[in-house]
Amino acid sequence: MRIMEGFPGYHLRLNQTSSPTLPPPLLNVTGGLMVNTTVKPFSVFEGCESMVEGILFDLAIQLFNVILGLPANILVIVILIQNRREPSTSDVFLGCLAFMDAYFGLMTPISFANFYHWHSKKVWMALKFSYGVKDTTGPLFLSCICVDRFVAVLFPIAFSQLKHPKYRISLSIFVFGLTFAYASAKMVGGFPNFEKVFTGEVLATFTWMMICNASILMALKRSRGAGKDEMHPMKKKAFKMVLSILVIIVVNYLPLVALFPFEDYYTPDDFRCYVQPVGYAFLNISSSIQPLIYLSRLEKVPFLPEAWVKRCCARNQPTSNKTPMTASSTETITTITSTAPLSPA
Repeated sequence: MRIMEGFPGYHLRLNQTSSPTLPPPLLNVTGGLMVNTTVKPFSVFEGCESMVEGILFDLAIQLFNVILGLPANILVIVILIQNRREPSTSDVFLGCLAFMDAYFGLMTPISFANFYHWHSKKVWMALKFSYGVKDTTGPLFLSCICVDRFVAVLFPIAFSQLKHPKYRISLSIFVFGLTFAYASAKMVGGFPNFEKVFTGEVLATFTWMMICNASILMALKRSRGAGKDEMHPMKKKAFKMVLSILVIIVVNYLPLVALFPFEDYYTPDDFRCYVQPVGYAFLNISSSIQPLIYLSRLEKVPFLPEAWVKRCCARNQPTSNKTPMTASSTETITTITSTAPLSPA
């Protein structure tokens, strides 16, 4: 649905707040002749009538987020509230991310209603704000989770001194400030080359998350211990988890990183009708992938049959516990497994 952001005539059409009934014919005088003309009705595919594949792909992803991602994010929030007495270090980031993804999912039905029925400029402004929220909160909060996990694995002593929630709350407030500033600017519009800000943000956060997760993987791989060929089962579990998360980060962010910086090399129609909707669709699907991965790592999920949870999560359980672990190693692995699930993209 974001594809409409780039259409020149879109803001004019959204000045209409009545129903999408065609207005009365307009009489245009041309060379002394009265020509009967009508205003073209609004279409979600305006400007891309012959290139609708990218837009349809984005619409399908947004529907998927409403059907599956929205309830999953709400369930994650409920679980985090229930576990507030024994929170993990990154629960603040996870909760903020789930809340913002749920908010973005709630705006999707409103988006459909406005495109096809209301045609309200005020609603469109609210939708642009939600797009700005999604553009910013996902990459920034995921980067915060990566920082938390990175410090826990590579600098465990420093991490033990920074466990107090006040540090994460302060960082979350800072992220919210950046988010609302960006979303407000996107809502108001009129800033030259404003989309370059989003491109720079994605490039920076993608690079940072790749470095963090790659460093964690190398650290876990080196931690087998002297004279041991096999990695400890818990560390092997964490290694596979971080590796899968790294793959998901690539899937969600690589299309944006690979396509958006080269906007000037595409024709305006190709970028607006194909590149933008497909790139945003890969970013938007993270609203469903993140909570589902988090839920798949839990031993017990509220409101779901226990048989479903066991079937889904059985393969995630460690198969052996023969090698003893020190307290510091256990703490590090616990941090990884508790912070990693919701941090793919």
